[in-house]
Amino acid sequence: MAAFLALVLAQAAIGMWSSGRPPECADARGRATNVWEQAKSPELRRYCDLVAGALSKLAGTAIMAEAALEQARSADAVLPGHAAPRVLEGRALASLGKLAEALSALTAAKAIDPRALDDAGSLLVWARVLARTGHSEQAFAAYRALLPGAMALSSADRASAAIEAGLVAMARGPNGVDDAVAALRDGMRLAPDDAEPVAVLGLAVALDRRGDVDEARALLADRVHADPRTALATGRAKELLAVAQNERPALAAVALEVTDVAGARAAWQDYLSAVPDGPWAGSVRARLAALGVKRSAVRRAR
Repeated sequence: MAAFLALVLAQAAIGMWSSGRPPECADARGRATNVWEQAKSPELRRYCDLVAGALSKLAGTAIMAEAALEQARSADAVLPGHAAPRVLEGRALASLGKLAEALSALTAAKAIDPRALDDAGSLLVWARVLARTGHSEQAFAAYRALLPGAMALSSADRASAAIEAGLVAMARGPNGVDDAVAALRDGMRLAPDDAEPVAVLGLAVALDRRGDVDEARALLADRVHADPRTALATGRAKELLAVAQNERPALAAVALEVTDVAGARAAWQDYLSAVPDGPWAGSVRARLAALGVKRSAVRRAR
């Protein structure tokens, strides 16, 4: 009876995986396979149990992520060749900060099944891992694919996804700025208090870069009333900005231009030092010149 109950609970957990339910654990209509059918195949039953267990632990602590990783790898050993354990392995590794290994596991999952990362939770992790490992164009595509289906995420993850998507789009240059404004507007609307400063500052930069300078200044006057560098130094801000770390000085600089010109100069110099040949480098040099930095000093930032 206990084993029967465990299997039912495992199937319920698999059902929580939205469209990402492993097909090997579902019938032709996408439903969880009949308990008695699984009972005829102990390996399949064990595999589905491990997959469900790993999934249920992904939203927990680092210790739970370690357990999820172990269960995902065990599932792959029990029934090799399926995408689901590699997806779960990648998600667990990402939670543990092992980004290179996570990228490898998630890439392997997509090689087995191109739709393996189509559920919102996996797609968000995929986008983040791509962005944080320097694959910005692939990350941009992943975020664009994610946002239309983001309602499947928690409210906090929806806000994070929108803000991160905007930051990644903005870093691409002028071709991404309209996407950035749209995503960051949505992110600002959704953001809880600890994420709102990044959304506001990011939107101000995106508007400014698009040429909507007056709107950017009005937004800053309305929503930013303290040193932006303090807001950008929180753990939550660092987590959001990890997908586009070079944008951090730009977010500070745009706000500081109104209240602290010396601070703005320093922030723009930091930005230019990080991305001297980036798509916004020319406009940043012009801003520095307008702020009184001599051309020779701007050139030294290269």
